[in-house]
Amino acid sequence: MTSALEHLFYSQPGQAVATKLGLPEPERLRRGRVLPGGAVVAASLGGSSLAAQTLDLIGIPATAALIDDGEEPPRYPERIGALVVDARGLREIPQLEGVRAVLRPAVKSLAASGRIILLADAEVDGVEANAVRQGLDGINRTVGKELRHGATTNLVYCTPTVDAAALASTFSFLLEGRSAFVDGQSWTVGTAGASTSSANGDDRLRQAGASTGSANGGDRLGEPTNRALSSFPELVEGSKGTPLAGKIVAVTGAARGIGAQIATVAARDGATVVCVDVPQAGESLAAIANQLGGTALQLDITTPDAGERLAAHVATRYGEQARLHAVVHNAGITRDKMLVNTDATRWQQVLEVNLAAQLRMNPILLDGRPGGLADDGRLVSIASTSGIAGNRGQANYAASKAGVVGAVRSLSAELAERGITVNAVAPGFIETDMTAKIPFVQREIFRRTNSLGQGGNPIDVAETIGYFLDPASAAVTGQVIRVCGQNLVGA
Repeated sequence: MTSALEHLFYSQPGQAVATKLGLPEPERLRRGRVLPGGAVVAASLGGSSLAAQTLDLIGIPATAALIDDGEEPPRYPERIGALVVDARGLREIPQLEGVRAVLRPAVKSLAASGRIILLADAEVDGVEANAVRQGLDGINRTVGKELRHGATTNLVYCTPTVDAAALASTFSFLLEGRSAFVDGQSWTVGTAGASTSSANGDDRLRQAGASTGSANGGDRLGEPTNRALSSFPELVEGSKGTPLAGKIVAVTGAARGIGAQIATVAARDGATVVCVDVPQAGESLAAIANQLGGTALQLDITTPDAGERLAAHVATRYGEQARLHAVVHNAGITRDKMLVNTDATRWQQVLEVNLAAQLRMNPILLDGRPGGLADDGRLVSIASTSGIAGNRGQANYAASKAGVVGAVRSLSAELAERGITVNAVAPGFIETDMTAKIPFVQREIFRRTNSLGQGGNPIDVAETIGYFLDPASAAVTGQVIRVCGQNLVGA
């Protein structure tokens, strides 16, 4: 429930005072499958044509970027929607000047919720080449802190064998409003695993690009977050592609909050959703499943036979030949206390729900049984910035979420030959019913301590998971993407 202090702060007089104090009203972010409104400009610094090929594949025309060659940077005639910098091939420190020269004219010319995408090589030889590779990450993170008006920058490392088809879903995600709260991050795109039969080809990639023009943005801070598909017209309008059509996606912890949003996005993208949550949440679980045209499974994932029961539900409801395309391990709890006050019960509960349960379920779902996970499938888990950076009073929670990161990196290598990708999303401060209970001043600090100056919405987490679930994202595995607006903590 919104407090009187929060009402005052977000009133017109309150915002006037806040602006004078250096706390302006947060920018309204472009969300959904909506491309930037301005032109997309591109530059190739190391002779690579990969960025240009990828933009062409997804049907986005690009113009040449301006180059700063003097004291004052040249100005774009109009606001630009995005800058794509192909920095593959850079090996020497002087070559980083090219990155500065294309970024400088673009930074002030970016439209609201604009995008910068940097491409770099994932694998290089030599000390200087590796220094340059890491230097690009430093540039990316710093520019993310300097951009304004909801603009973001992200860095994509490409393996030597990556091609435009492997990169297309990543470009679509980063250019569209789906990546609204992903800022200053870097991850790697490789090549698809051994089995890639589920990809739908270039035509589907071209159709996945949504409408252009500026969006109306996301929800206001403090508004309810547990709403079904019909309450999110922005998730339906402009959604030209249904990459998950004919596929079954299971989401744990789906009765409310982030889990309900994950199920909503999967349904928007064409999936049949199996919504899983504890029996105590049965009423809200049934409501979300019915609204999305899926099925509900009341299940405590910590029970020893949870994996068997999930697979049996899928086989019973959808037939013996049915297989899951994806399992999203979203269910989680907190039992926060300073470590000195954390007893064995609080410790065990968090590790059991957040980590051990999914590690027990996965082998069952991967053994080929009816209702289990198909080859070319997707495993996605929820990590946390607390697991990456640590957080006072959350040693148990941080252990469980750091454990998720370790499990993703290990399991992704094991399952690559089956074409199964394994990834994780690490949310930062997200506006949920749980975070709404934090005292207002503390909550406002959490909101403001990132490069976008606001908290994220559950939809931001769900959209990033949707990117992982897409069959076209078969070349993205073993990755952890922080959905945190570039929190000023952690790596």
